[in-house]
Amino acid sequence: MEAPAPHGPAEGSDPGVTTEFTVSSPEQMKELGRRLSKLLRAGDLVLLNGELGAGKTTLTRGLGEGLGVRGAVTSPTFVIARVHPSLGGGPPLVHVDAYRLGGGLEEMEDLDLDVSLPESVVVVEWGEGKVEELTEDRLHVAVHRAVGDTADEVRHVCLTGIGARWATVDLGVLSA
Repeated sequence: MEAPAPHGPAEGSDPGVTTEFTVSSPEQMKELGRRLSKLLRAGDLVLLNGELGAGKTTLTRGLGEGLGVRGAVTSPTFVIARVHPSLGGGPPLVHVDAYRLGGGLEEMEDLDLDVSLPESVVVVEWGEGKVEELTEDRLHVAVHRAVGDTADEVRHVCLTGIGARWATVDLGVLSA
């Protein structure tokens, strides 16, 4: 299967550093999240985009495991945001689902993401076009799957680091 064109950062913005992976099972998606968590630190903003059922929450579940946070990481679709405190002195994980939010950052102001970001890892599902104003440094993660074929577990994951924070991070180490 050929990987579709990535949904990267907004047109006209820093093209960033991009790495692509093929993931063939939910466990591999979760493992990618665990490996990615080792590269994350407080102040990081991660934007997850992909079709419904692509694996965004599964990836975030792996991030939570890797960061060692409290609580089961589940989709925050109906509560919009969940905070998972660290169990070991690392940054908390703020998991946001912006699917039901139509506007940009203004609509998300009540979530106080700008206040949470400096001391947390903030992951926003469906965040593209909504939260980029929070920071110039962010990681875009686009997950693509075969549409309409729910039996196909293969996902193509495209990670693009934007800004100075990600300019020197080797995302290629995630494939190890």
